[in-house]
Amino acid sequence: MWWPSTLIGAGAGFAVASIPGALLGALLGQAMDRRLRLQGWDDMRERLGGRPALRDDEVLFVLLGRLAKSDGRVLEGHIQQARQEMARLELREPARQRAIAAFNRGKAGKDRFKTHLRRIRQQPHAAEGTLRACWRMVWADGKAGRHERELLLGWGEQLGLSRSQVQGLSLEYEPRKASQDGSVMTYATALRLLGVEPETEGDQVKQAYRRLLSRHHPDKLVGSGASEAKVREATEITRELHQAYAMIRKRRGL
Repeated sequence: MWWPSTLIGAGAGFAVASIPGALLGALLGQAMDRRLRLQGWDDMRERLGGRPALRDDEVLFVLLGRLAKSDGRVLEGHIQQARQEMARLELREPARQRAIAAFNRGKAGKDRFKTHLRRIRQQPHAAEGTLRACWRMVWADGKAGRHERELLLGWGEQLGLSRSQVQGLSLEYEPRKASQDGSVMTYATALRLLGVEPETEGDQVKQAYRRLLSRHHPDKLVGSGASEAKVREATEITRELHQAYAMIRKRRGL
């Protein structure tokens, strides 16, 4: 791979001293690339923009932060989903803090991912695992917007997956669009789902929501041998919990 500083050094050296200068410039540039850990032009643009280079273990959470913010507002469901991904990866405290910082960095939407996704593509099963985590984040609020879908289709292409493969992964996490009886959730139903009363304090409502979400989240069934029907049921329960919490917050101005 021809890294940025290597190319720049070779070009500058050639302009000054022809081929010997190009060789010397390339060697000096390569040393700079390695010292700064530049692995592509995107990395160099990040450095010139004052942003530190992304570590491999931070890329996923930058992607998740970008998705969470793509519709303009990061919801509680997005934050909870990010925590779920940290738990899934069994991150210890230093790594959790880096993941949180990366998630917040992703919300700014300034990073380019081509070089990072190319590296992920070279790792067995990493591309699919990355897109699965991204779809889980997209569906954390119960809906997938056009911009979110476009982002994932673009990232999927860079990861070497076809459009049909990317869209197929979405179906595994997409909640059912309506309950079987077609009923609409009421405020009383929302309270009942979270097991709280109208006068319950806001912090206690949030605790009840997070506790139930942790208990019923479909990700807990991954690798357990649960049937597809069980996973879909857990997904629907999670969607209803998101909807109930959003309704209570809006009704009470929390």
